[in-house]
Amino acid sequence: MEHPSLFLARAVLAFAGLLALVTPAAADEPLSLSAAVSAAVARSRSLDASTAAVQGAREMAVAAAQRPDPVLRLSLDNLPVEGPDRFSTTRDFMTMRSIALMQTLPGADKRRARGERYEREAEAALSERMQRVALLQTEVAQAWLERRMQEQRWALLQAQISEARVLVQTTEAALRGGRGSTADALNAREALAQLEQGLIGAQAERANARLTLARFTGGPPDQPLADPPPFRQSPAAIGLMDQLPDLAALQAREAVARAEAEVARQELQPDWSAEIMFSQRGSQFSNMVSVGVSVPLQWDRPQRQQRELAARLARVNELEAEREEQTRARVLQVQRWQQDWRAGQDRLAYLDAQRQPLATQRVGVALAAYRGGREGLGAVLQARRDALNLALERLALERDTAGLWAQLEYLIPDRSTGVKP
Repeated sequence: MEHPSLFLARAVLAFAGLLALVTPAAADEPLSLSAAVSAAVARSRSLDASTAAVQGAREMAVAAAQRPDPVLRLSLDNLPVEGPDRFSTTRDFMTMRSIALMQTLPGADKRRARGERYEREAEAALSERMQRVALLQTEVAQAWLERRMQEQRWALLQAQISEARVLVQTTEAALRGGRGSTADALNAREALAQLEQGLIGAQAERANARLTLARFTGGPPDQPLADPPPFRQSPAAIGLMDQLPDLAALQAREAVARAEAEVARQELQPDWSAEIMFSQRGSQFSNMVSVGVSVPLQWDRPQRQQRELAARLARVNELEAEREEQTRARVLQVQRWQQDWRAGQDRLAYLDAQRQPLATQRVGVALAAYRGGREGLGAVLQARRDALNLALERLALERDTAGLWAQLEYLIPDRSTGVKP
């Protein structure tokens, strides 16, 4: 029978081999926008910190609602220091060895208010966590879209370079055959050099875009991208303005301020303390028990406790005014995003229907004229440059429109990413 340690070693090696087979396949699987967002949320340490803040506030809510710890006091009272009984703890009738227990007794409403203050703090931390989730999802979506645009730009320049190389070969062959001109051959080479120079910058920007997205997802930088989502579809968050996490976070902070004001209101009532003390004297004397009650004297309540309450209430008014102002600005911002997103779709549709066919026709006409000897190569190169600029303009416009879609789509955290309080 095989030894258990050998069996365990074989199992570990087999599992490692399975991982070696599975990992490359996962790396080659196309990365969709939603998968990138989910991966970034799952590995975010910032969200872990927010979760810890929520847990800490909830723990404090329980602790704050409890009574203070009792106080144990040990004392030696009335010890003589002169005369024949000096330093004796038993011969003088006034000397006592005492043990006392004191307990402060805040009211139930005050303890409840203290606990509620941290409950509101936990809710505020949770709202701010959801705000971080929404911001993270938006950043990841923008990084995914940026990488997609850079990939498309790089592929477009590659295609243009391939066509430019064919044109260079054609002009040089015509020059060798005595049918072309040196100027055309030089112009073709210059156009190729410009494209190759542009490709260097596109390669660097594509690499940076890959690294940025990989920083969020934790995957390999060269993992291929899946097809994009339907950017023309109305974003899910439109119509849900009352659920925006940043506005919810402002409301939660306002609730914290109200809870702090309630604590200050409860502090107008002083906390009473009760104490019981047992005192032991010499064997020839009787022992004693003492009972006492203490209460703070709020001599200057208008200048202390009431001033603190007024300050807390002023803070509530401050946060309320800021929330209303930021809500107005936020609603306007989202409305402008919606308008710009719809306008971007219309511009893309117009470019595809009107400008793109014209640019293609112009290249075809210039090339036909060049082949027929009616035009020089310069017209062909200019038409191709204009077509390339139009294609790059379309990529940038599509990127901006998709970016606006992502801003609207991820205004509210996606619950399907497994985000839990």
